[in-house]
Amino acid sequence: MYKYKILVFGNPIVKVDSVPLKLIGKLREKFPEIEFREFDPNENLENEGRKLNIIDTVEGIERVTLITDIDAIRTQHVYTMHDFDLGHALKILKKLDYIDSVRIFGVPMKISESDAIEQLTSLIRSSLS
Repeated sequence: MYKYKILVFGNPIVKVDSVPLKLIGKLREKFPEIEFREFDPNENLENEGRKLNIIDTVEGIERVTLITDIDAIRTQHVYTMHDFDLGHALKILKKLDYIDSVRIFGVPMKISESDAIEQLTSLIRSSLS
């Protein structure tokens, strides 16, 4: 049984959105007490618990950053399902009272895997201890 679960988002086909997925193996080695699970934002996120831990690529940041304020997540207009992203899903789940809180470990779009793993390791240790 794992102490924590962290859902890992990303797109393996899109280079700037694939870094979190490439880090799963190294993160599992560093944190054997944490379940790191690849997750698609179109899956049933509401079934993953009331307190979510997520690793995802975030546009516009320079370092791995912890985001806890769902209301601060910028979203754009939704015209098609391609426009519906994690930010929209989290806002809807909070409004419907399916989740209480979220910790998003945001990974910059342009970061090396080595820098990302170093920064993530530090942030995960300090946030989940």
